[in-house]
Amino acid sequence: MIRKSIKNRKIFNHDNSAFKVVFLAIEAASKRWTMSIRNWPQAMNQFIILHEDRLKDYV
Repeated sequence: MIRKSIKNRKIFNHDNSAFKVVFLAIEAASKRWTMSIRNWPQAMNQFIILHEDRLKDYV
């Protein structure tokens, strides 16, 4: 999905424009994902340990 969106646009004016295309492609692809993420509770625990200050508003 990401490769397809980048392939349609051969030239990017700035790095930010390429970043935006990739971000939007990931956002569109994530809407189609239906499978749960394997080992998510363990990963989330690690994220909380490593980035406690960033996640305290969301947990």
